[in-house]
Amino acid sequence: MDSTALAFLGAGLGAGFTVFGAGMGIGRLAAAALEASGRQPEAAGDIRTTMIIAAALIEGVAMFAAVICLLLAIK
Repeated sequence: MDSTALAFLGAGLGAGFTVFGAGMGIGRLAAAALEASGRQPEAAGDIRTTMIIAAALIEGVAMFAAVICLLLAIK
């Protein structure tokens, strides 16, 4: 295998790990938010807002990592 193929392989693996990590983070976030909403239904609106903001931050970090993986592969 040449270095270009290894770079693309590494970028693919890095992007895959990034997506897996983001999925796990959002899954745990949603589980905690649903449990909190079940315990205190009157605070469901605030919990939902906080959950959406946190999920957006997780997605932002995942997108940044995927872009870095692709940039490293192209370079």
